[in-house]
Amino acid sequence: MAVIYQKNNSFTKLNIKNNENLKYESINDEIKNFITEELKTNNNEILNKILSEIKNKETSDNSKFNLTKNVIAEYQCLNDENKINYLINRYKYEVYPKEKILNEYPPLVQIEPTSMCNYRCIFCYQTDDVFNKKKSGHMGHMKFDLYKKIIDEIENNVQFVTLASRGEPLMSPDFAKMMDYSKDKFINFKINTNASMLNESKIHSILKNNISTLVFSADAADGESYKKYRVNGNLEKVLNNIRLFNTIKNKDYPESRIITRVSGVKYSEEQDLNEMQDFWGELVDQVAFVNYLPWENVYNTDKNEILTPCSDLWRRMFVWWDGKANPCDVDYKSELSVGNANEYTVKELWNSENYNNLRLMHLNKLRNKQSPCNKCSLI
Repeated sequence: MAVIYQKNNSFTKLNIKNNENLKYESINDEIKNFITEELKTNNNEILNKILSEIKNKETSDNSKFNLTKNVIAEYQCLNDENKINYLINRYKYEVYPKEKILNEYPPLVQIEPTSMCNYRCIFCYQTDDVFNKKKSGHMGHMKFDLYKKIIDEIENNVQFVTLASRGEPLMSPDFAKMMDYSKDKFINFKINTNASMLNESKIHSILKNNISTLVFSADAADGESYKKYRVNGNLEKVLNNIRLFNTIKNKDYPESRIITRVSGVKYSEEQDLNEMQDFWGELVDQVAFVNYLPWENVYNTDKNEILTPCSDLWRRMFVWWDGKANPCDVDYKSELSVGNANEYTVKELWNSENYNNLRLMHLNKLRNKQSPCNKCSLI
């Protein structure tokens, strides 16, 4: 029987620095002070649901909208004027997929600056030689004009954006320009990186452009284990790069509200969050493990019996370096591609016939008829 992986709860363990400052109960009163008449007019129903869910959380664990530790940390790092919009969009990200509500735009857009990576992590699709060779057609860097087009289309329509997918974002030759162009356009802008290519100029690009969260991907607290999981990686180099990041941040950007997180894949029982916390805790704000899903080659996996719809079909959309729009990155070879961002807008792709047909197939418990959904355990 397949192990079901619930995307809405991907952290299996999470430690946050200064956790005692994360006050759940005070948010309810704070929210009421930030609600404007304009927000009431446009989002009254969601606001009432958010307030109700938070109130229910005080007496019950059955809330659909869970202000988890990382969500509260993100909320508290925001300027007051952005806090309500953050919660509204977080509600859409978390609750709409559970209730299968299709928002006008994807609650989250994940953009792939490049599909290339200098690592070959053992749990990643970069280990698939059919995928990672230049001649495969899957490798490349996103053109800056396409990046600008996507950003222009989602600005003021999408508030959650992540630069990450099949490759290492910092390998993009246009990384600095992408950072400059995205500055202050989104409430929650996140970058995932293995940190091996962090240098002074890239650190300044990240910090001066007010990135919300910077995630360093690492799974171990010693060099040998790190190399085993993050093949081609060098732990000491990564540590020095993160130390440099902290030095520059403290010296040149003391008011920065960026959240830093080390996030590892919980691949084996030998990995221990307490060891990770002891090792990384002084360097970053948060240390986490995410559950391992066998995503490194779903196409060679046996079919499973799962019929529950995949929540990601209502949560996020991926845009690859070449413009292909994909419902998920487990399907890293784009068998499910719904179109191309060079030809259509993000809104058109999200609401396209191809996308809606896939959603309908899942709702009708027919995902077992669609590859690679019939081999995937994500719900």
